[in-house]
Amino acid sequence: MNEVPDFSSVSEEYAASRPLYPEELFDWLASTVRDHDVAWDTATGSGQAALGLATRFKHVIATDRSPSQLRHARQHPRIEYRAAAAEESDLATDSVDLAVAAAAIHWFDLDRFYAEVGRVVRRGGVLAAWTYHVARVGPPALEQVLWPFYRDVVGPHFAPQARMVDACYTGLTLPGKELAPPAFRVSMRWSALDVLRFVRTWSGVQSYITTTKEDPVARLAPAVRNVFGGEEARLEVSFPLYVRAARQE
Repeated sequence: MNEVPDFSSVSEEYAASRPLYPEELFDWLASTVRDHDVAWDTATGSGQAALGLATRFKHVIATDRSPSQLRHARQHPRIEYRAAAAEESDLATDSVDLAVAAAAIHWFDLDRFYAEVGRVVRRGGVLAAWTYHVARVGPPALEQVLWPFYRDVVGPHFAPQARMVDACYTGLTLPGKELAPPAFRVSMRWSALDVLRFVRTWSGVQSYITTTKEDPVARLAPAVRNVFGGEEARLEVSFPLYVRAARQE
């Protein structure tokens, strides 16, 4: 079974710093299914994807194995949060129109997860998974700071599953008939502090801290602040989403 990182220690920072996804992504996801009764957001974290689904589906069931993450999740009357692993959701059979995994499927036991998808997603429903690369962000000056930090400092501390993200999910094969999503990007206006909070939630950073008892983000901070030119300055930060989707047959 894959070793899944525990984000509980940074659940509050995770909720505050992980980006929300573009509305166009959720419009497209909703367009892929006939019915909009139930969407399942697996490994929801603090509910970034669940929130987008909630305005397009009558009921969103958002599951995560970490109760700490769920305590910091974004609330919405259509979202029901449950503590459960993606591979053992406890959802009813043939009850879901759309299942999504946002920046998470690389941590799953894929054989078990796909079996669970086959059980709970109705025929004709859709499974979608997407990610972004934490160090491949704009503006270019910021990427030139983050990428060497990712590659050379904390890269060896990421679990092997993170290599799927390095490959932009190109090696990921979803069950069902593959769909062709359009291109999507995430864009935010972030300060240097926002970037540093985001970096601190990386699983490789948490592993580095556990192993070395040192905080590598403290070493990164001056270079990030130099890119922004001040504590109050904000820059447009954007990165592409790598989306895979398949219709269940």
